[in-house]
Amino acid sequence: QVQLVESGGGSVQAGGSLRLSCAASGRTFPSYAMGWFRQAPGKEREFVAAIRWSGGTTYYVDSVKGRFTISRDNAKNTVYLQMNSLKLEDTAVYYCAAGSIRLVTGRKGDYYGQGTQVIVSS
Repeated sequence: QVQLVESGGGSVQAGGSLRLSCAASGRTFPSYAMGWFRQAPGKEREFVAAIRWSGGTTYYVDSVKGRFTISRDNAKNTVYLQMNSLKLEDTAVYYCAAGSIRLVTGRKGDYYGQGTQVIVSS
């Protein structure tokens, strides 16, 4: 089991920045990869970004490339999502995820956090 606790959500104006954090713990941690998903009102949850715990290779959905950066701190068992140049359409609940190689190849996590709200306003 892996426990994931997100923090750092909030409200920001379009063009602003936020940094999300996700602290991981559990007997089966570290996982192969960690990542972030988001779910906007009335929409399905979508993959945002992932990072391999070993090596640090990163993956992004096209809509956030160049604006979001995922990173990890191995010593703190924490993954971050730096979000810059935020747009209205980035408004969603953001979920931290941990999982196997499927998180990278199939964009599907094995464990999810409780989510943190991000609201981008004009």
